Amino acid sequence: MDEDFLKLSNMFSAIRSVARVPALDPKFKIAVLASKQDHCLVDLLYGWQEGRLPVDITCVIRYYINRSSLSFESYSSSVFENSDFSVYQLYGSNHHRGPNNNVMHFLERNGIPYHYLHTTEENKREREILELVLNTDFLVLARYMQVLSGQFLRTYGKDVINIHHGLLPSFKGGNPCKQAFDAGVKLIGATSHFVTEELDSGPIIEQMVERVSHRDNLQSFVQKSENLEKQCLAKALRWYCELRVLPYEENRT
Repeated sequence: MDEDFLKLSNMFSAIRSVARVPALDPKFKIAVLASKQDHCLVDLLYGWQEGRLPVDITCVIRYYINRSSLSFESYSSSVFENSDFSVYQLYGSNHHRGPNNNVMHFLERNGIPYHYLHTTEENKREREILELVLNTDFLVLARYMQVLSGQFLRTYGKDVINIHHGLLPSFKGGNPCKQAFDAGVKLIGATSHFVTEELDSGPIIEQMVERVSHRDNLQSFVQKSENLEKQCLAKALRWYCELRVLPYEENRT
């Protein structure tokens, strides 16, 4: 069979496969960008470890907003402590948790470089990020809360895949889950899409929804939202790696 496909590719001068065979084709090289919210990052790493994602993770990049001028640094192990207060009671999300020590130990154990960027509002360290992701095939924003500039996207020149909750545009700003919970919404969702210069307007790859009810408290509400984000991102990445995502027109797949 391999010889037959090789003959066909030579006959038509094919330079790109329209299907992928995970056991034979080279894996995509990706970099993962994340913030303090680590549920999507953890799920992605687990999928990679289990062999469900045909990718090689070249590095994980996370950022910390600091209003003072701090330099770019890389860490191979944790120097931070986890927070132990009830983030669901205070914020309705996991955004304010400390960095996950288990994630850092996992990356170190598997030889995946981990870069922790100290950023300011004036400098998002995009030049350093571009240097780190130079040899990747595409980028994954696993709940990366910084907006990538048009200059960054044009310079990188490859696909960037994002995931975000489906509470927009009704619940903007901080703590959208708590806003939605307080408003008594009955349907929540998640969207995975390609990143373009127009914020959250790139071609949609996958969307998922789930019902919530008066039986949910804030914690279960947030957990359902985060589970949707994990599942939606994993499905989008798997389809993309299998070349099943075909962009057409300007904003469709």
